Amino acid sequence: MDLKGSIVPLVTPFKNGAIDEAALERLVERQIEAGSHGISVGGTTGEPGTLTLEERKYLIELAVRFAKGRVPVLAGTGSLRLDETLELTAFAHKVGAAGALLITPYYIKPNQDGLYRFFGAVAARVPELPIVLYNIPGRTGVQIEVATVSRLRKDFKNIVGLKHSSRDVEYVSTLLRTVGRDFKVFCGLEALTLPMMAVGGVGTIAATGNWLPREVAQLCQHALEGRYQKAQELHYFLLEANEAVFWDTNPIPLKTVLGWMGLIEPEWREPLGPTTPEIQARLRKMAEGYGLIPAPKEQA
Repeated sequence: MDLKGSIVPLVTPFKNGAIDEAALERLVERQIEAGSHGISVGGTTGEPGTLTLEERKYLIELAVRFAKGRVPVLAGTGSLRLDETLELTAFAHKVGAAGALLITPYYIKPNQDGLYRFFGAVAARVPELPIVLYNIPGRTGVQIEVATVSRLRKDFKNIVGLKHSSRDVEYVSTLLRTVGRDFKVFCGLEALTLPMMAVGGVGTIAATGNWLPREVAQLCQHALEGRYQKAQELHYFLLEANEAVFWDTNPIPLKTVLGWMGLIEPEWREPLGPTTPEIQARLRKMAEGYGLIPAPKEQA
């Protein structure tokens, strides 16, 4: 299945501290019914840093099972450790994921040769599995430079794309000019989906799709088919929801609202936890405005 459009990075639902299988199935079904082009699990929004290796495998396996081949599953398999990344990526391929999303190893701030060796080792282990690199310098402390992506793409044909979570839209233009316009660039910053697609991106891996999957998918479809006026209308419609994702650390706002919607239990893994009453009030007003939860009835 082709990777393009709105590939929604799902939250990882918990219940009593464990992965909530029933809630995950609800989330997957909701995305498919709303027209999302794919789903992703185990990325930043899915709290992978607080999941065990076995939990991450379980999450990927569940997502593939629930999707039932109806939409592609892009599995977040990146880790700080190469051995874990290799194991998770091979597992994702084994259970039928459509691709792997590999985050830049965080905290240690590797140089570009180190990134090349790291990503190259994973690509060589599973040459049949499409790999999307995940450039998110704000969280990892290092950017995958265009020259490094170009080198990787030349040497490993299964490195097919990159998720760009940065405000640097010029990077996208430079990347596509350098590595080829057929390289799949996905936006990783919600409010920049349309700008990045306008210069050649093929879609978005945007957390806002947890709340408003239909609208995010429609924006992407309009952009893919050149209907930029309609895409622009949705771009402005979604702006507040895009911003609200980051009113506190992602996925705290998402899980707060999804809990109010009755889709999941509002649970996080420490050190994440509930947000402040002030942000909850802002989130409630936002959610009411988008019709995600009922607005309070006016008293007579």
